[in-house]
Amino acid sequence: MKINIIGAGLAGSECANYLANKGYEVNLYEKRPLKSSPAHHTDLFGELVCSNSLKNKKLDNACGLLKEEIRLLGSLVMEASEVSKVPSGDSLAVDRTVFASYITNKIKSNKNIHIYYEDVTDFKDGITVICTGPLTENTLLDKINEVTNQKSYGFFDASAPIVEKESINFSKVFLKSRYEQGDDTYINCPMNKEEYLTFYNELINAKKAPLHDFDTNYFEGCLPIEVIASRGVDTLRFGPLKPVGLEHNGESYYAVVQLRQDDLIGNFYNLVGFQTNLTYPEQKRVFSLIPGLENGKFVRYGLMHRNSYVYAPKVLDDFLRLKNNKNVFIAGQLSGVEGYIESAATGLLVAYYIDFLLQDKEIKQLSFYSVLGSLVRYITHTGMNNFSPMNANFGIVYKANKDPKEEVIKRALKAIEDFKNQ
Repeated sequence: MKINIIGAGLAGSECANYLANKGYEVNLYEKRPLKSSPAHHTDLFGELVCSNSLKNKKLDNACGLLKEEIRLLGSLVMEASEVSKVPSGDSLAVDRTVFASYITNKIKSNKNIHIYYEDVTDFKDGITVICTGPLTENTLLDKINEVTNQKSYGFFDASAPIVEKESINFSKVFLKSRYEQGDDTYINCPMNKEEYLTFYNELINAKKAPLHDFDTNYFEGCLPIEVIASRGVDTLRFGPLKPVGLEHNGESYYAVVQLRQDDLIGNFYNLVGFQTNLTYPEQKRVFSLIPGLENGKFVRYGLMHRNSYVYAPKVLDDFLRLKNNKNVFIAGQLSGVEGYIESAATGLLVAYYIDFLLQDKEIKQLSFYSVLGSLVRYITHTGMNNFSPMNANFGIVYKANKDPKEEVIKRALKAIEDFKNQ
């Protein structure tokens, strides 16, 4: 039977790589460079568009545990992150280009993967895995809506600007990770009260880029910085500009902007938490008010785009298949998960389910003791009348908030091993 994967992002690349390595012939469809998207900057597979951070890497963090789960399952994304990682304290951050190039080379060199550059608007014959992500074209969304008899939804997402390191005024900044994490991987731009209030007032009054054909619906985990600021004068100081843990030479600050390394060499840094929909000239003007960035050279400005997703509890079964078409799977952010690792994880999980299916094995659900199993359980069963996307957190993991963290981690990893070896 044909296996067709639509979309070569994180989920699609994970799915294609696993199935091809198991010996299956895979047709992988990707619209870029035939058709560009508002968020992508390259034609590489697995491109990270909003941030270069894959979040926390410690096992006592839900996303960190999810990383270890998919690493045990044979994740291409975790493989790529290992060769492309850059210093980032307790977070796993990568050089975007090295990361995506590694994934692209792995996919293109696999003899079992046949790549077609095509803007797919309908389901393919055989097994189809739709991994077109949050920027899925309306034509394909309309097809999904027609087959499922449900409408799809969307929310705003945004990316942060990137500044050239050589343009930073190092006489005004200092190097440190929050809470003495053992390294100096972040560039910190400290603000006194006067500097902060000047920046804040200019930010909330800055001109925004026009939005077309969008609902004003934001994902709370990735709010534009101007939206956070609009909620009150101190919201930034308790959010992305929080100064706690960033004392320097015995001095505390009113607010601190952190910059995180964006490439392996260390030429570029992104403004942490500065997702934005300000116009490009306004980004240059307002962000240059940050101490140390007076002459900042921005090599990429932030932008906003729409994230589409299906109404998973009504549309998908326990194995991420359409309830009324068992040959069609949906993985990645379109399925209703939120986050890079979460998206990659669902693509890999779908590949396992397809492998079991084609071997005539009984398809068994991944245990809810694991972060991945709990995440899929959540999106397919929670919020039947009020669904919204979900990312990895211990609040959705079975018994995770009742038992010691060591036990939660041990159970999760055992669940993964049992699933892999069934």
